[in-house]
Amino acid sequence: MNIRENVALAQLTTLVVGGPARYFVEANSIEDVSQAIDFARAKSVPLFVMAGGSNLLVADAGFDGLIVKVGLRGMESKEKESQVTFCVAAGEEWDAFVAQTVEEQCAGIECLSGIPGSVGATPVQNVGAYGQEVSETIREVTTLDTNTLQCKTFSNTECEFSYRSSIFNTTARDRYVILSVTFALQRGGAPTLRYADVQRAFANARSKPSLSDVRNAVRDIRRNKAMLLVSGDEDCRSVGSFFKNPLIASRQYEELRARLNTRGLDAPSYPAGDGMRKLSAAWLVEHAGLRKGYTRGAAAISRKHALAIINRGGATAAEIIALKNEIQERVRAEFGIELQPEPVLLGF
Repeated sequence: MNIRENVALAQLTTLVVGGPARYFVEANSIEDVSQAIDFARAKSVPLFVMAGGSNLLVADAGFDGLIVKVGLRGMESKEKESQVTFCVAAGEEWDAFVAQTVEEQCAGIECLSGIPGSVGATPVQNVGAYGQEVSETIREVTTLDTNTLQCKTFSNTECEFSYRSSIFNTTARDRYVILSVTFALQRGGAPTLRYADVQRAFANARSKPSLSDVRNAVRDIRRNKAMLLVSGDEDCRSVGSFFKNPLIASRQYEELRARLNTRGLDAPSYPAGDGMRKLSAAWLVEHAGLRKGYTRGAAAISRKHALAIINRGGATAAEIIALKNEIQERVRAEFGIELQPEPVLLGF
């Protein structure tokens, strides 16, 4: 295990922003992870586990602790009747895994195509897009407990998944290092067509789309919104959607809807269970007067997606945060809604 000092982090993130890590190590085995935890304890510095850097904003001053980039690799699969379980190491590339499951005709995560990052990061935020969430297919998550240095496996229920949430970013935040994730997928299952954008892609299709058709359609949708990493496209230098879609009580939604109707507006919303409604954060941002392409210094709102804050080239973390704050303030003032950031803010 090679622990390096003063390692630049910007190029390890999709935003390409931020200062150095005081210490940095790539952990390629469980023993490496355990030794890294011991090192952080011995140095009395904080430890942060980094995945693919696609959901991370690093402060300009960097991180005064140890960054552990999990590089565990490998995958095993087992089939029983039509269900296939894939046990995937945390360091495996997420989209490559999705591509393999589609190729093997296993349904369940095809709409999560094109998302950058690694497998180990997906349970933390309960990654979701275009009508699917990983919680629908995760069977268990195997971790290393940073307190005891013992492995612990969580069932789906024990992960306490909800919208963009799990115990790994709430009640047990920073306690567990994810080592592997086990997914249960359906061999020969039909693709998911819940999301409007995906449905529109096949509105004129003469036959039912295959898993591969849906994967390709989702990647095209993401590409058109600059949510697919494409070399040379500054609009994709982002963390994807910077804000979560707000969840509000149905009563609050009705009050908001009544106020908006007096202005001739109708905010898109969707049922979210337990008497809640999910609002479109993108709609709120644009109707607060912050259009696509709005620029503040070298930071900007993507020209293709109202929820993506981008680095136009040479942006600082301070500029990204200033734009984040402005968006939140404008939406709060206009609608009384508090937008919550999706990415991890490190070193602030």
